[in-house]
Amino acid sequence: MRPARVLDTEAVNLLVWVDGWQMECCGASFRVGSRIAWTLGPADADALTPVLGENTAATVDRVEDHHGDLPEDTPATEATVTAITAVHCRYAPRAHDDPRTLHPVNDSAVFSAVTHADGRTPDLGELQFVGYLVRLAAPRR
Repeated sequence: MRPARVLDTEAVNLLVWVDGWQMECCGASFRVGSRIAWTLGPADADALTPVLGENTAATVDRVEDHHGDLPEDTPATEATVTAITAVHCRYAPRAHDDPRTLHPVNDSAVFSAVTHADGRTPDLGELQFVGYLVRLAAPRR
């Protein structure tokens, strides 16, 4: 008799940033429980910090991209969406900068749990919708 095969059923949990503009442009809507196949690239904490804050930006594992900023041969990551957080922040001009150019205001991010994402998340007063933090469970490979 052959020994029983033990399967590794643990999943890898990833926190992924999805830019609001990418969703608004041509992203497919998704919800908690959806199976997705996304092209993921490395997260750049320095680029995410102005929007998310330093502590949250440091926890982001990957960024979703479907506009060709990643190599063509980047494989899709298949996973299940386990949580979605809408992110809003305030924008303002910087001192000594063109007043028509707006930048994220440090430490102004507001995080709201949502059950679905379609890129049409409304602004919250002066806080503008900027994207989603999406928790994924991907099979261990």
